[in-house]
Amino acid sequence: MSDRIEHLMAAMGERPATGIVGWRAGEGVTNGRFLARARDWHALLRGLPGRDYALYLEDSIEFGAALLGAWHAGKTIWLSADTLEATCASLRASVDGFLGEFPSELEPLRPSPSSGDGAGMGGALDPDFPALVVFTSGSTGVAQAIPKKLSQMANEVETLDLLFGAAAGDAAILATVSHQHIYGLLFKVLWPLTSGRAIHALSLAFPEALAPALAAGPCVLIASPAHLKRLPDHLDWNGAKDMLRGVFSSGGPLAPETAFAMGGLLGKVPVEVYGSSETGGVAWRQRSVGADDSWLPFPTVAWRLGEDDGLEVRSPHLPDGEWLALADRAERATRDGEQRFLLRGRSDRIVKIEEKRISLSAMEAAITGTGLAAEARVILCDPVAGERQRVAAFVVPTAAGRALLAGGKTALNARLRGALTATVELVALPRRWRYLDQMPVNAQGKTTMAALLALLDKDDAGAGGTGAGADHRPRLPRVRELERTGERVVLEVTAPSNLYYFDGHFDVAPILPGVVQVDWAIHYGRQYFTLPAIFKGINALKFQQVIQPAQPVRLELLHDAAKGNLQFRYASDAGQHSSGRIVLLAGSGDDR
Repeated sequence: MSDRIEHLMAAMGERPATGIVGWRAGEGVTNGRFLARARDWHALLRGLPGRDYALYLEDSIEFGAALLGAWHAGKTIWLSADTLEATCASLRASVDGFLGEFPSELEPLRPSPSSGDGAGMGGALDPDFPALVVFTSGSTGVAQAIPKKLSQMANEVETLDLLFGAAAGDAAILATVSHQHIYGLLFKVLWPLTSGRAIHALSLAFPEALAPALAAGPCVLIASPAHLKRLPDHLDWNGAKDMLRGVFSSGGPLAPETAFAMGGLLGKVPVEVYGSSETGGVAWRQRSVGADDSWLPFPTVAWRLGEDDGLEVRSPHLPDGEWLALADRAERATRDGEQRFLLRGRSDRIVKIEEKRISLSAMEAAITGTGLAAEARVILCDPVAGERQRVAAFVVPTAAGRALLAGGKTALNARLRGALTATVELVALPRRWRYLDQMPVNAQGKTTMAALLALLDKDDAGAGGTGAGADHRPRLPRVRELERTGERVVLEVTAPSNLYYFDGHFDVAPILPGVVQVDWAIHYGRQYFTLPAIFKGINALKFQQVIQPAQPVRLELLHDAAKGNLQFRYASDAGQHSSGRIVLLAGSGDDR
């Protein structure tokens, strides 16, 4: 049975000081070291003015210590999902300070080791204490701050251990997801801390690192559909089969074929968890052959169908005893005498791309906010076979937008994409753009999705880019962000088979030109870092292996601001493909 969060500090104080809280870089972090670090955070924060502080840390063990220290210092933690410019600007207006690994201009605080005496940390926390604020996009597309009382999270963690604790046993917790989201926070940090299970400090995004980590000892994997569907079957997963006690997935539905493939690869069919930032966990399912796709509600969650079959829930994971209407439609189902529900689609304009929740309305507002678009409509298109869903943007330009468009689509595309970069994740940026004299309307004066889809010509169907002129073949890869820490970012990039640059290079066996690899490194370097404007040259340039169409590779970018350098490295399961160090100079020609 797990200890409740309200009493966690005292409960951990009674555990053996030499017990293992978790693992960092192969070294065990003891209970004593963890509590000392929590006291460091407490000492830092208890003397600071204000109540609200934003926290961002990559290390889950350090994050857990910071969280406990902050709560015992009476601070409410605002959980930032990222450190994008727009996120930080929003937080600045709401918090009294920043903690951890935010950009240096925000002056984030972090305590030195062994600075705290632990005074005032022994008592129980108030269950009604406003412990956390998370962000989610509401039906209007405007980011909403969701406050969480300590009791809400404590109740949910208790439910998790009731449902899944016996199967997990004393297994360690590994994850491919971040604790900066509510799912990762609950499953990767709070559940193991309260139940005494060891935490692996860093997320494991790369399959090559995940496979041996899962084989090292009894473990539970906390993952997402985006990671599970990309696990390669050529790696040795036999050790994982022996050691895994369970696999969890959340953030979006897991395709049946992926669920069963993971059952064969890892020895465990994933347990999927359905919920949201507002509701916490609502229901779960574990697919089996011949069964339907229905969800079994958590034992503490009551549910009903409201207007237009909208799902409504009531649970101790919510701030009060009222019913909450969700944006999902549902229908009743029964399996083995249990009352369950089937999900039947969303009723708002919030979509999920690679498990990231994206507001189409917010994207439209960002586009029109540039002054280059009089109207904008953003839609989610059906995925081409073997590829993820894509976003298409339809824009009626203003006079200023048309002036820019006169020089070709590339310039206007770049300006609008740049405006979106500070608002949404890279994976959600539109891959198809259409510039119109006016939006298509039907007899009722409404612009329908069918009418917009009809504007996407056959040649552009499935294309991933924003080419100039009449050739709409993509110039950029499909991209997924894997890691981001300070001046380092790791992206998964996949060159689509119809990439413009494969033309003539070479006809029999296309490969990605080296100059394109360098160009992409600079392109994404400018999206993530503030780079000097002028390209000076490249040092230590190496090309070891070719990159072929539809081959996922990892692009690692390291920014050295002091030297004006951008290091890049392309690698995959096959090894390193290329690397180099790009040298840039400041000047007046920055076209970002």
